[in-house]
Parts: sequence; C-alpha cells; structure tokens
Amino acid sequence: MTETTAPVPVSDAFLAEALGDLGSIVGPTNVLTDGDAAPALIDTRTKFHGQSFAVVRPANTDEVAAVVAWCAANDVCIVTQGGNTGLSGGGQFDEPRPSIVLLLSRMNTIEVVDPEGWTMTVQAGVTIEAMQEAAAAANRKFAPDWGARGSATIGGGIATDAGGNNVVRYGNMRDQLLGLEAVLPDGQVWNGLRALRKDSSGYDMKHLFTGSEGTLGVITRAVVKLFPATPHEQSALAALRHLDDLMDVFALANDVAPDSITAFELMAETGVARVCEVFDMGHPMDQRAEFYVLAKFANTQPVTDQLTEFLSIGAERGFITDAIVASSAEQEQRLWKIREEIPPMSLYQHQAEGLKMDTAVPIAKMGEYHDAVRAIANELVPDAVAYGFGHVGDGNLHMMVVPLADEDVAPFIEVRDELIRRIDEATFALGGTLSAEHGVGRELTERVRAQKSDVEWNMMRSIKSAFDPDNRLNPGALLPPPL
Repeated sequence: MTETTAPVPVSDAFLAEALGDLGSIVGPTNVLTDGDAAPALIDTRTKFHGQSFAVVRPANTDEVAAVVAWCAANDVCIVTQGGNTGLSGGGQFDEPRPSIVLLLSRMNTIEVVDPEGWTMTVQAGVTIEAMQEAAAAANRKFAPDWGARGSATIGGGIATDAGGNNVVRYGNMRDQLLGLEAVLPDGQVWNGLRALRKDSSGYDMKHLFTGSEGTLGVITRAVVKLFPATPHEQSALAALRHLDDLMDVFALANDVAPDSITAFELMAETGVARVCEVFDMGHPMDQRAEFYVLAKFANTQPVTDQLTEFLSIGAERGFITDAIVASSAEQEQRLWKIREEIPPMSLYQHQAEGLKMDTAVPIAKMGEYHDAVRAIANELVPDAVAYGFGHVGDGNLHMMVVPLADEDVAPFIEVRDELIRRIDEATFALGGTLSAEHGVGRELTERVRAQKSDVEWNMMRSIKSAFDPDNRLNPGALLPPPL
C-alpha cells in the first residue's frame, strides 16, 4: 500500500464553518464526510488512500466555480473526481494541507446531441456508456470505449487523455475533443465550448487541459466528435503461432479491412485462462496458444467477408493457428468479457502489491518489449505471474507482474524497487512511455522523471505555475517535484 503524508489537523471551528459554507453552495446533502465520503478516498485498486475532510458534489458549472473560489479564499486544495476509476492514484490526495474531493457525478446531463453537426455537448460527469447510448440513438457513434465505460466519466477521460480499445481507428480522447469549458484555480470560468473543426486563432487551450489530470483547472463541460454508426460489428479471437508474428497479423488486418478494423487487442494465455477460471467461463479456444489477438471489425456494411478473409489468409501464411468468430451478440460479449476482465484487479489477491504497467512503445517493438519485461520478471521474481495485454494498434502494452495468492508477498516486495527500475529502463531504451492512457497520477511521478528532459519538465512546471501559482489543484500529481 502507498503511504500517505500526515495531514495538518483541521480545527473543529474551521471544519464547521467550511462544511456550512460549502453546503450553502451545493446543498448540505451534497457535502459528504466520514463514512459517506469513504468511497471517494480510496482508488479502484485499493492502493492509494486520500484524507480530504469532505467530498463536495456540485450540480453545474456555477456551483463548481463557487466552490473553487471558496477554496482559493480559504487555502483549501482540490482533487477532482469523476467515476473514480483511475489506475494511477490521480484521484486521491497525498497532501498535508486541508483538502476536498470535488466529485462531479451529479453533473451528468447530455446537453446537446447534434447529428447534423456530428457533435455532442455534455457535462463532465456523464459516463462514457451514456454517451455511447445517446450517440447510437441518433444513429451516430461516440468512439471511445473501455471496460469501465459504465462508471468512467468524460471529464476524467479528458483529464487523463484516456485511450481504450478503439484508438487504432479513432484515436485517443484528445482526438475526440472539439471544445471545452473549465473552472480555473481562482474560480473564473473559461468557456471554450466551440464546435469548430478548424481554428487557427492562437494557442489551443483545450489541449492544455487534456491530460492535465486536474492540475490546471476543473473540466466542467465538453463538445466531442461523433462518427458514423457502425451497425455491423463482429469480432474474432485468433491464436498466434508466435509473438514475433504479431506485426504481420496486424498489417494483414489493415490490408484486408483498412476501413473496418476498429480494435486489435493482444492477450496472453496466462491472463485468458485465469479469467476463465475466476469467472467460471469455458475457455473459448479448442487449440491453446501462448498469445491471442482479439480483433473487431465494424462498418456501415457487413464485415463477415472481411473477417473471414483476414483469418483465412492469416492461416494460409501460418501466422494464425486457430480462431473463433463470434456469430451472436452473446458470443461477442463473452469474448470481450475476457478482455475487459484480464487486468489483475479481480484476478489476484495481491494485485495492489504487484506492478501495473501502462506502457507504450513503438508498435513494431511490442513483442520485443513483452519478452524483455517477462525476462526481467522471471529473473527477479520467478514465482510471480507475469503477462501482458493491450492495444496493438497504438503500441500500448499493459504488462502485469503479480504475486500469486498463496505466496508470501514479502520476497516480492523486497525486490519490487529493482524490478521497477529494470523494467523502466527497458521501456526507455525502446523509446517508450510509462503512461500511455492511465495518466501519471501519484504512482509514476518519480518514475516518469527520466522520460523527459529538464527543459520539458520546466516548461510543464511553468504552465502549472501560471495557472495555479499556489499549487492547490491536485498537488503531488502528474509533475515530478524539482530536484
């Protein structure tokens, strides 16, 4: 577990006044304390623990602005949360100053769906799944998608520049964004809700907030792109002859169906078998392999012929040794259930003590990187389970090294720092990043330091200082402290 800094005691008088003031802004029932606040003070991996004196739930931008202005006047820090599905500790405080969690879950209104303009305007607390459903009702598609779609919110997705399964075709969250509204650290509201596809009138401010993890302002509303609906979707799970064939198989999918390949996911048998065991599912493949790819083709026209051609040519060339094609909605859901449950949170008792990696390397080096990480893990912690999965089209490989449930975790913890150091070195040696789509949070602030030059970090600190000179918005997240 991650240790937290001891908080500065908050006097009873200050607490009473603060709760009263905040309650007058958002309503007393929307200022949570003690047990009611507890769910927001621990992350989804149960690794990071916060210590804010209240969780405040505004309903609109005006209430956010008033809360932020109150915090500025009273030297109170703020961490903003949406669905609290983050995996890097960016939504929990490790901060001694008095602080609140600003929870935007009540800001869940889809304001405008504009099918003719191919846009949607939403409040920051709208879930990804709700946006997908609203777009589908208008015969359009909101492209981002990942397993936590029912809880994760658009504000958090923008703040971390989230990725997910469909990046290979549609891009990261940054690529979905047309306009943005945010509350600045002094309570001012910046309204950049423009639905323009082209605007060369100066600095593109919305992209400063994208990936900023709540350190520059509070994202309150957004205008995002919509795409043509893809009513014809079909997936296949294909067994690879060898990991070295991965790029050839990916190239084949793009050659056969460049306008249809939507998701292309790598999964290791170690993870697939574990999901099937834990969730009491039959293994989908008759012929087991060390690695599989889960490919989804989607288009306005039927994709079965393209999918069949992809698998047939892959088999003829020897890249694919076996495959199963989803022929019903139920089979489709079962295949993607495996992919969505393959992260270790629900699979291994000691996952919080293990390593969760959100790395990306150039896509041609994914196989090399996977083998390098597994070799390091086998050398240092041979009794741990090490496996990878991720998004082939963008080079984002989630490697996991986790102590087994029946193991004493102390030997793992003893070598964990060395394990991290060696894996990070391997990542940088291949020109990779430690944070592809989950954000830096608090987990990676020291580790990510070597990824950028001092010049680049100082540029980022200058931006942070210009927006938030008192360092009250999500302090301790994203930026390594100066040496």
